[in-house]
Amino acid sequence: MKHNEQQVRTFEASLEALEEIVHKLERGDLPLENSLELFEQGIRLSRECQERLSQAERRIEILLRDQQGNPVVGAFEKEKGVGAETEPDENGF
Repeated sequence: MKHNEQQVRTFEASLEALEEIVHKLERGDLPLENSLELFEQGIRLSRECQERLSQAERRIEILLRDQQGNPVVGAFEKEKGVGAETEPDENGF
């Protein structure tokens, strides 16, 4: 696959392709060279997904800045149950 084609792929498509590679490798019925090639593709996809997640995190941090431009970061609360209502924090989340 060409480098440009990898850039066009969505996060979800990259993740799906990575999952497919994992399933193929887990079967264990591929020749060594094919397994190595799939492993290399999987590593590239994993890094691509991680970079996209990092970019999303940076975008969120920018959006969650206070009026002075300082990041407002808070820990996610553990879910209390499916569909449970929670009180919003000081940022409205």
